[in-house]
Amino acid sequence: MHQALSYRVWVRIRKMHKKSTKRIKITTNVLRIIALSCIGILLVVEPVRATTISDLEKQKEELEEQRRQADEQRRQEQQNYNNASGRVSSIQSDVDEVAEEIDEIDAALVETLASIEMIEEDIAAKEDQIEETTKELDAAIATEQAQYEAMKLRIKFMYEKGDTTYLQILLESQNFSDMVNKVEYVEKLYEYDRKLLLDYQAAREAVEALKEKLEEEKSELEAQEHELKEEKESLEIILAEKQEAYDNFEVQLAQAKQEAAIYKANIRKQNDEIKRLEAEAAQKQSEIDAAKQAEEEARRAQELALQNEAAQNTSNNSSGSSSGSSGSSSGGGSSGGNYASASSYSGTGSKGQQIANYACQFIGNPYVPGGTSLTQGADCSGFVWRVYKDFGYSVPRTSYSLRSTGTGVSYSEAQPGDIMCYAGHVGIYIGNGQIVHASTQRTGIKITHATYKEILSVRRVV
Repeated sequence: MHQALSYRVWVRIRKMHKKSTKRIKITTNVLRIIALSCIGILLVVEPVRATTISDLEKQKEELEEQRRQADEQRRQEQQNYNNASGRVSSIQSDVDEVAEEIDEIDAALVETLASIEMIEEDIAAKEDQIEETTKELDAAIATEQAQYEAMKLRIKFMYEKGDTTYLQILLESQNFSDMVNKVEYVEKLYEYDRKLLLDYQAAREAVEALKEKLEEEKSELEAQEHELKEEKESLEIILAEKQEAYDNFEVQLAQAKQEAAIYKANIRKQNDEIKRLEAEAAQKQSEIDAAKQAEEEARRAQELALQNEAAQNTSNNSSGSSSGSSGSSSGGGSSGGNYASASSYSGTGSKGQQIANYACQFIGNPYVPGGTSLTQGADCSGFVWRVYKDFGYSVPRTSYSLRSTGTGVSYSEAQPGDIMCYAGHVGIYIGNGQIVHASTQRTGIKITHATYKEILSVRRVV
């Protein structure tokens, strides 16, 4: 009875063990399905993320290019503003100079007008003097003429009478003394007439000389007046020319100031545009950093899922046949039997050549976004990172950060093992103008001409 009971207990325990084992297997299978699903999701999401990062970097580069163009435009506008400001200063100097010349001409013109006015007053005074002298001359001439006519009458009378007068004087004289006195009287009368005539002639000649002098002085004043009026006309012409030049300079000055104001406004506009572009570029960089962080987190999650799957496969295959074990290793990590380790390339050429040769043995392996496995798949930066890691070198994980690693060299100086950096992509230079790189999901790891797209940088780590 005890044996039957023990047997029934053993059977029940056996059944429970089988159910538990079956449940564990079911759970394991479910976990595997979930892991594979996560990997599938990552495989779908990661290309989108990688593309997004590339797009963001491209957008950032476009913003930086726009910023450079805006900065160049600002420098041009600044040069234009400096030139316009120079013209403003130069024209302002011309305006000040012409204004000073106008003031000098105005002063000279005022002085000339005052001189003309004074000479005109002098001429008027001379004309008054000449008029008065003319009146005096006319009076002297009339007096002289009257005396001359009286003298002519006396002479004519005496001539017509002959010596009758003297004879009459002798006959009518009472004595000799009386006769002498009368003769002397007649002689004195003649002498008086003659002297009086001479005095009148001298007075007339003096008045004539004064009039002639006054007329000469008037002529000199009129000549001076003519010269001053010519000088006045010349000053007025020069003043008109200077005023026209001043007006033209004022127009030019206004135009130059307007241009300077426009250029200054453009500079402010370009400064605002540059600030906007810098802010947008900084925002894009933040988005790139966030996307790269998300990419790194997705890569780590994928690696963890692959490790879990590999561990589960190892656990399952440990109870299976050796064929299953060999199949697992052929699809697994970088230490697979068909590939030589990095240590096997030591001592064969330069370190850079060793790296290039090592990288080439993985040609044909898949491209996996976020991957770092040389056999199971890697993206471009994961491929470069893993190759260098296998040789003991620590390089950045992302293509963007790889642009600043090591030492920059020109493409003409590129050597095998150098890292070729492109916009959103990297590869390893193998010589002869070629690179090996994880290209796309369609082509996987392959060899391509190094100049198939624009090279942004060549970095040397070894």
